[in-house]
Amino acid sequence: MSNFKGVGVALVTPFNEDLSVDFDSLTKLVNFNIENGTDYLVILGTTAEAATLSSEEKKQVIDHIIKANNKRVPLVLGIGGNDTMEVKKQIEETDLSDFDAVLSVSPYYNKPNQEGLYQHYKALASTGKNIIIYNVPSRTGQNVEASTTLRLAEEFPNLIMIKEAAPNILQYFDILRLKPANFNLVSGDDEYTLPVTLAGGNGVISVIGQGYPKEFSTMVQLAFDGKVNEAYEIHNKLVEITRLIFAEGNPAGIKTVLAELGIIKNYLRLPLVAASNGLQEKIKAEMAKI
Repeated sequence: MSNFKGVGVALVTPFNEDLSVDFDSLTKLVNFNIENGTDYLVILGTTAEAATLSSEEKKQVIDHIIKANNKRVPLVLGIGGNDTMEVKKQIEETDLSDFDAVLSVSPYYNKPNQEGLYQHYKALASTGKNIIIYNVPSRTGQNVEASTTLRLAEEFPNLIMIKEAAPNILQYFDILRLKPANFNLVSGDDEYTLPVTLAGGNGVISVIGQGYPKEFSTMVQLAFDGKVNEAYEIHNKLVEITRLIFAEGNPAGIKTVLAELGIIKNYLRLPLVAASNGLQEKIKAEMAKI
């Protein structure tokens, strides 16, 4: 089993002008990341606009990335939702032979309490698959509190890690301080990557990382090696672009970056739209500086 150390990236889904999936660009994106030091790939997360892909398209994207990856790096598959039994069924019925883990976002919209969140992940753990908890309160409307994460980590060894994206960095530190040894935490917030890694985290599942895989993986490696000043040099160089790509939501910003790098074309599916011209100009100006 991979311990998911370093930089994982939540891949975008590139589209053509007619909004069909652009598989050639997807191959380019996978190769660009693996060749520049990305440690593992996360497929069909929020960044992939998975909510707007049909089940047939999801299958095609999965198969395409498996083939393009060619067993070079570990793969994680996003399977989440707010109907616990449906998510459990999907995990059980999906062929996960090419995947090292499932990334499953906490239930959104129906806002369960902490006991409900605990029971949700307990049900998913009963599948026997390796599962990464994903806490992103800004999207789900509900925080998986540190005490709930720690309770799950103690009780279910196949809940192997949390992608933590709570806005309060103290929550990350509490989990890192109190977690069992076999449970890991990665930052789900690009800007927190370095402090969280230095505090004992396993790195990041990143959005900006797929645009700057070499810089991001170098920064995380420097953190693992305790080379704090060198790591912060890279962090400081990337802070502005990291903030800009989220200014109008994800993945509008990162798609602007990747289009500017010539890896994909800049199209999104409704209800998401491309970044405004003003933001695109700011992103391009910042990229020129980097």
